Amino acid sequence: MPNLSRRGALKLTAGLAVLGTLGLTGCGREDDTAAAKASAEPVGDSPATGTVDVWAAQGDADVLEQVIKPFRTANPDATVKFTLIPNADYYTKLQSAIAAGKGPDVAQFFPESQAQFLDASILRPVPDGLVDPNSFFDSLWDAGVVDDVAYTVPWYAYTYALVYRSDLAKKAGVEAPTTWDEMVPFFKALQGAGARRGLGADNGWDIFNGQDVAMYAWQAGGSLLTADGKWTLDTPAMVDALKYNASFFTSGSADTATPTFLDAQPYFVSGKTATMITGPWVVGQLDTAAKKDGWTASHVATAPLPAGSSGSVSFSAGGSWGVLAGSGNADASWKLVRYISQPSTQVAQYKAYSSLPAAISAWDDPAIKDQPLLAAFLTQLKNTRAFPQVSTWQQVATRIGKEMEAVAKGTATAEKAAANIQSYAESLGTGAK
Repeated sequence: MPNLSRRGALKLTAGLAVLGTLGLTGCGREDDTAAAKASAEPVGDSPATGTVDVWAAQGDADVLEQVIKPFRTANPDATVKFTLIPNADYYTKLQSAIAAGKGPDVAQFFPESQAQFLDASILRPVPDGLVDPNSFFDSLWDAGVVDDVAYTVPWYAYTYALVYRSDLAKKAGVEAPTTWDEMVPFFKALQGAGARRGLGADNGWDIFNGQDVAMYAWQAGGSLLTADGKWTLDTPAMVDALKYNASFFTSGSADTATPTFLDAQPYFVSGKTATMITGPWVVGQLDTAAKKDGWTASHVATAPLPAGSSGSVSFSAGGSWGVLAGSGNADASWKLVRYISQPSTQVAQYKAYSSLPAAISAWDDPAIKDQPLLAAFLTQLKNTRAFPQVSTWQQVATRIGKEMEAVAKGTATAEKAAANIQSYAESLGTGAK
């Protein structure tokens, strides 16, 4: 999971919209897809040989040298070289390297923001039989698939759930909300138990907030794209999602201005806020914020997201791996990816960096299973969706974030915001021809 939360990846994802695409808009897309389907040859079990050049973003990949030691031992004639690049620069440098024909053999991607790379001119298709697609959370696997061709293999996973002050909930005599209708009353109860605000809302009003509203639209029964690839954002479900989010602020449960990113956890620990809608990395950081070992265990609980009319749906995110089309050592590259995708390797990654596995069976390992605050995230990961695998999604999500700010602050109606989002999305298209 990210070491600075999703806000720490803002520069990484926000810059993608202006970088363009490398192959997604090419006239040969259908031909490339056909070629990809034909070229996904199986990878054998013989030891890997030669050099594999791997690029990854700093963070979860920092421990890979340690995690793949068994791979090095089992493949003595293979040399794995890691290049770790700061998050803010990673996709920019990777895209430039690919365009110049100087990319690595293997590259890390992020399922929530990898769409512009999912093309046979950029990535090799995942070889037949390399991994079992059913061994991963569905949405994480689906995030790497375009036109029935898989281009990436999931590595680590995260999603959103409720993280709340269990001590205040106990004092208020309330349980975690399970439906939208229960959400604001829950926040109000925590405020009655001593919190200044029931929710420490993310108020960057940016791409990440847009992802939140997309999640709420799914919960309300909506979709973001039609089956034939048309934007469908000016819908009753999107209106409901915008109103639901705005209710956190209009009810006084959340503030439109605070906490800021760096203040989120200190506010939560101090009781200025009592709930966060966030990812699992926060759980491991709260003792530090409280400056007290064991504070989290006695003050914090987690729960799946409250359900809208169509259930409790969240989004999937994390890390994935792909082998570039220009790799000079695809066989060894895929063998490395296969090793990293194994449940035992992903457990080792969790122990080294707390990256939660994308392989479902890895969650049965006691190192993870015995962590009670992670259970809600496992439940939620089983009910997630992938964001649209189109190159303009990042721009559209950013616009949703801006429009939801206007609704939350009362300067626009949800209906007008949804219409604006749809108009903007249609002006961009999906980046495909």
